[in-house]
Amino acid sequence: MELKWLEDFAALAATASFSRAAEQRNVTQSAFSRRIRQLETWLGADLVSRATIPAELTPEGVAFLSVAQDTIRTMSGARAAAQPRQAPDRPVLSIAALQTLTVTLMPQWLAQVDQAIPDVMTKLIPDRGGIEANLDSLITGEVDLLLTYSHPYVSMLLDPQKFDWITLAHDQVIPVMAPELACSGKGLTTDLAKASSNTDISAIPYLDYGPVSFFGSALERLFARHSLKRRVMHENSMCIGLRALALEGHGICWLPQSLIAQDLAEGRLVAASDDPIWLLDLDVRLYRCRTDNAHSRMPETLWNDLARVSLEPIP
Repeated sequence: MELKWLEDFAALAATASFSRAAEQRNVTQSAFSRRIRQLETWLGADLVSRATIPAELTPEGVAFLSVAQDTIRTMSGARAAAQPRQAPDRPVLSIAALQTLTVTLMPQWLAQVDQAIPDVMTKLIPDRGGIEANLDSLITGEVDLLLTYSHPYVSMLLDPQKFDWITLAHDQVIPVMAPELACSGKGLTTDLAKASSNTDISAIPYLDYGPVSFFGSALERLFARHSLKRRVMHENSMCIGLRALALEGHGICWLPQSLIAQDLAEGRLVAASDDPIWLLDLDVRLYRCRTDNAHSRMPETLWNDLARVSLEPIP
């Protein structure tokens, strides 16, 4: 078994497309498909259903995905730890961040950090895909900071005596769909409650985050309060992967406005509801361990400098 097979499988799970995953992995589609087949042969199980578009994981593939991701992280960490390193000549801030925030807010925030604290280097730790895993990286001291969303529906379970946070910005998660889906004759309208109760459709095609991600947990609470008849078409804990499927018309998806502002402006996506009950208002927060916590490595003065970095609201 080769590590690249696991990396290929993780890319396929994230994109739900053999062609896009092959492009991401910088190999031909035939070579990519062959490596996925080699992994399945080694495991003795089919991981991907090749009869569906987009590609869907089999139950065995869903179960194996977390094992593959954990193995990739473990091996990557071991490889990095084995490399000889020069001591940095300036302070290094390690940051765990949700993947969406790394492409929406983080570039703007880091630009302002560079201006306010020019002698600090930053290092990103990739999104672990679940709330608990991301929080654990902060709690155990693996990272200095955690950049994440916050909403009352999702409890962060952090002791306020040991952890501080700063609100950097605000965002909103809204239900969207491709315009052709609204015109497809499937009974979908901008009134989700009406569409859900429409007897002409069995359920609304829905792109799901799964139960362990931040948005998955928040939406589970939302649907507990406001029932919505839906049929899961695909599950992916990453917003960017679900956005790609929403653009192709595979279903309705709740996405952060900061990620899809241009899609909405140019008409590639349209709001699936104008009812505020289906919207989630979010804070974007930066968390740290306090200096009196055994895991904290951040000087108080540096945290105070970060607290003074201001951001414009996300459009």
